[in-house]
Amino acid sequence: MQLLYYGVEIPEEFDNDHWSHKFRHWLDDLVFAYDPGNEVLRSRMRSFRFTDQEFRDVSTLLRKYTKAYYKNDYMLLRSIPGIGGIVASGILSELGDLRRFSSVKHLAGYVGLCPGIYQSGDTIRHTGISMRAHRLLRSYFIEASWQAIRTDPVMQAYYRKHQGKNVKSIIVKVARKLLSRTLAVIKSETPYVIGVEQ
Repeated sequence: MQLLYYGVEIPEEFDNDHWSHKFRHWLDDLVFAYDPGNEVLRSRMRSFRFTDQEFRDVSTLLRKYTKAYYKNDYMLLRSIPGIGGIVASGILSELGDLRRFSSVKHLAGYVGLCPGIYQSGDTIRHTGISMRAHRLLRSYFIEASWQAIRTDPVMQAYYRKHQGKNVKSIIVKVARKLLSRTLAVIKSETPYVIGVEQ
């Protein structure tokens, strides 16, 4: 339901992507002039809460399973800024043992963080990021990169070095660097230390 369509403006403190508990309570307290509007809002809130709870339950079970069966690799991944519990569990669930990749080039090709190339005869043209990708994993690394540039000075410096270019291209470069760091941490079995290049 579009609140603005009904003339309801969201307060500035809640106008962001995160639905805080205060925002949810604010929505619960909204009252429309007509009962169907109230019922639709209540229905949407019940649906949202159900989906949110399902997501939390599945995430908790996934993290619990990963800690039980892949604890060492899980903790190594968690040491990398930007990679939280859900992303670490997702990486291990989707990739399994990262040690099977001989190089970051092979891993980047699998995930889809490598350049796409069009070649015909003598003509070679770079087409940006490859269309062939494991879309879920690529999105994990892209999202983790946004967190990494906020918390890791090395990643911040790398991001700033490329500023002025297309933001999407820069974050893909950061994601590729994060992917390289992920493989290095797993293969060396050494937790990442913030500020130390690996």
